[in-house]
Amino acid sequence: MSNTPMAASPLTRAVLEIDEYASGLGWDQPARLFALVDTARLRAQEPGLAAQLGLEDEQATSALTPIEQDEVPTGKPLDEFLGTIAWPDAVTGCALTVERLMLPPSAEAQVPQDLSGAALTKWVANHPERQEVRMTVAVLRDGTRESALRLREKDTPTEVLTGKDLVPGLAEALTATFED
Repeated sequence: MSNTPMAASPLTRAVLEIDEYASGLGWDQPARLFALVDTARLRAQEPGLAAQLGLEDEQATSALTPIEQDEVPTGKPLDEFLGTIAWPDAVTGCALTVERLMLPPSAEAQVPQDLSGAALTKWVANHPERQEVRMTVAVLRDGTRESALRLREKDTPTEVLTGKDLVPGLAEALTATFED
């Protein structure tokens, strides 16, 4: 992908590739789940699929290839859905992109203590300082993690924040999908 830094780690490049893909779909999208597979292994073991994905040229591809999975169910809490996933050995890692509303730290003191669930979600949605954010979080089987955050109000490739600990709870939930 054109906006993915070549000096970044393979996992960072995969996260930014997924972020760029999600950005091209626009906002107000459902969560999307991706398997991350070793590109060289995919080319060797599944040449037809590699050709279909445009991965024939060894120089033009990254070390990890994201493969979008079936639609994430909307009627089930995300943590419950992630708890049902088991990956085959060929999958090196996984990634999830999801949109959420968040408040800046300065607004956290204003959150009413008696709200939870739908009432809290509604309160945040109506807060004047709320931010819409797209989070892309990826983990590898060995526990390595990476994240990308994109604010809707700053929706450009140069405004994407990356880091391994930006969304620790989601990274932990994705890591758990690799546990026996």
